[in-house]
Amino acid sequence: MANSRLTYRYAKALLDLAVSQNVINSCLSDMKLIKRICNESSDLVLLLKSPIVNTDKKINVFKMIFESKLSKMTSLFVEIIINKNRESLIPSIAENFIDLHKSYNKIATAEVITAIPIDKTLKNQIEDYLKTKTDFELDIIEKVDENILGGAIIKMGDHQLDGSIKRNLKELKNTYNKNLYIKDF
Repeated sequence: MANSRLTYRYAKALLDLAVSQNVINSCLSDMKLIKRICNESSDLVLLLKSPIVNTDKKINVFKMIFESKLSKMTSLFVEIIINKNRESLIPSIAENFIDLHKSYNKIATAEVITAIPIDKTLKNQIEDYLKTKTDFELDIIEKVDENILGGAIIKMGDHQLDGSIKRNLKELKNTYNKNLYIKDF
């Protein structure tokens, strides 16, 4: 819990700085790059978490990986984070920054899980329905999960709309498992 608050504060500080310096889009692309590379490379994450590797080596490795790919402000920010021995939080800071950027620009993320890929018409219908529920622009993430058998699950923020066949079958099973027999004599 404390780490999530801490990563949020670092991400908020970077967002505020990026807004004041008018480099928010470059910071966003930098944080997306850092998040993507950290997700792809578990070795980098382990290096950042390692107490054995000293700070200078971590800074050098980070510079070698992201040498010309990051803006100057993001590079300096990451260097400060590493110098404060908070380098293990960098992936979480990047994720929080992306989330804060979305709320700053009034963009909501909706996750649509279906058993098969959805076509463009259905995606537009889902988007139109969700737009009635929020004032934000929508970023729809499509996921395919064959385990739900059919229907769809839509997640947006803290809300979830579950219209999957798997859930319907589970409810039907629970209904039949109840003892509905009542003695009448």
